[in-house]
Amino acid sequence: MIGKKKKNHCCFRDKVKNCFGLKHCSQAVSKLSKHGRCGRVRVCKVTGDRKICAKMASMGVYPGVVADIICAHTGSQCILKVNGGTISLDEQVSDNIYVTNL
Repeated sequence: MIGKKKKNHCCFRDKVKNCFGLKHCSQAVSKLSKHGRCGRVRVCKVTGDRKICAKMASMGVYPGVVADIICAHTGSQCILKVNGGTISLDEQVSDNIYVTNL
């Protein structure tokens, strides 16, 4: 028992930990910045460093979440509706989010 750490069960930590997996999607996956269509999507993966992943998870964007793309222009900023809130993402951030159509 000495030297063992007690597990801290925190759902935010689990969301950040799961950002790097692709297990939530089985269809064609594309970058959010290159998606180019409005409608419902499922977030498959969030790439980048831990800071980007933690920032996205704190805003409700993590693998498995269903989001609505409200305004999408290929190669520019994107507006997402997630859990009742609206998020505006620039191209650099939306390049790190992989989605699939529902």
